Amino acid sequence: MSLTNRILLAMVAGIALGSLFNLLLHTSGVPQGFRVGVEDYLIGGLFDVVGRIFVASLKLVVVPLVFVSLICGSCSLGDSSRMGPIAVKTMGFYLVTTAIAVSVALFFSVLIGPGNKVQLAVEASYQATSPPPLADVLVDIFPSNPVRAMAEGKMLQIIVFALLLGYAISHAGEPGRRIASFFRDLEVVVMKIVEVLMALAPYGVFALLARLFSTMGIGAIMDLAAYFFTVLSVLVFHALVVYTAMLKTLTGLSPRILIDKMRPVWAFAFSTASSGATLPVTLRTVERRLGVHNSVAGFTVPLGATINMDGTAIMQGVATVFISQVYGIELSMTAYITVILTATLASIGTAAVPGVGLITLALVLEQAGLPVEGIALIIGVDRLLDMVRTAVNVTGDATVSLVVASSEKQLDEQVYLDPRADQNGAREEQTPAGA
Repeated sequence: MSLTNRILLAMVAGIALGSLFNLLLHTSGVPQGFRVGVEDYLIGGLFDVVGRIFVASLKLVVVPLVFVSLICGSCSLGDSSRMGPIAVKTMGFYLVTTAIAVSVALFFSVLIGPGNKVQLAVEASYQATSPPPLADVLVDIFPSNPVRAMAEGKMLQIIVFALLLGYAISHAGEPGRRIASFFRDLEVVVMKIVEVLMALAPYGVFALLARLFSTMGIGAIMDLAAYFFTVLSVLVFHALVVYTAMLKTLTGLSPRILIDKMRPVWAFAFSTASSGATLPVTLRTVERRLGVHNSVAGFTVPLGATINMDGTAIMQGVATVFISQVYGIELSMTAYITVILTATLASIGTAAVPGVGLITLALVLEQAGLPVEGIALIIGVDRLLDMVRTAVNVTGDATVSLVVASSEKQLDEQVYLDPRADQNGAREEQTPAGA
């Protein structure tokens, strides 16, 4: 069985077993000994330990992989001075797709009205975390200590330092070529670690999902079914319609191939609910299965994992309309435009802040004149939706990478069209298109 099918099978099995345990634990007549055994030794023991070790292992390679890939990518550009245009295109596409995402979310939310029939039975309570000042956010992008940035996992600082180092290496003559050769060898070693982790992925995916669905019952979804399925529908629409239309229009590539090759990445994203933890798998897939050269993928994918929040923007759009309908507050056209602009710009301004989705939602609600306390209404199902949001985000990272690579002639279409590319192991190192 291929790795993709094993991961998908583990995902389905984890959801099924977790849901079964949840049902049994909430059914009267189940022996106390069985409850204790399942809750303490399986859910809180085995599943929890295996799941946390798996996520920690993925995070282990994120910093070295991003650092080495960016250096190799910027070195391969050499004296072409294409990093500037690549950066501008990438940032532009991420901002545009985020604006489209929140706009589509607002449109469908107004059309469906998920909050019209919800009764506010209790006073909701939520304490919003204050976002950092914009000036501090901009200054914090540039590292004063690159070693500390790597130790703390500050991705934007790592990206800036890696690009600067890669540029210096490519312009340092013979010493630079020796250093570049070292980093290319190091990249092969780091990717080998990723391959090992991917081989163990089915077990980690199974444990994560079994634990999650053991502790979260179906009741949480049913209480907010209209909101939950509205967000879910817009997420699926954005991934399967907006991204595919963008890919077909701007590159002429078949979206079916992208969807087929992204399935294992979706499984990782769904189980970890973290673009950062999924980054090693996303980068490996974009380079080796989709054919994007390292000089582009090494920049677009790490940056996307940090600032591309289309899934979060969709949640914010639907949540804004939902909360306004629950509280009976009518939103004007100016308020809708404000929501679009705030959600789009906040995706970059608060990229490195923990709990970024709720922080940016608090910003959006304040700008729209809605009570921030309304966030408490949707927290119950946010964990499940966060899993799908992450899958949408990594799809956006891959799509933008393909579009930018195609425009820069850094896309190997033969690899993209090959259904077996990197299916059974690593490919040889790519060479830039036209080299």
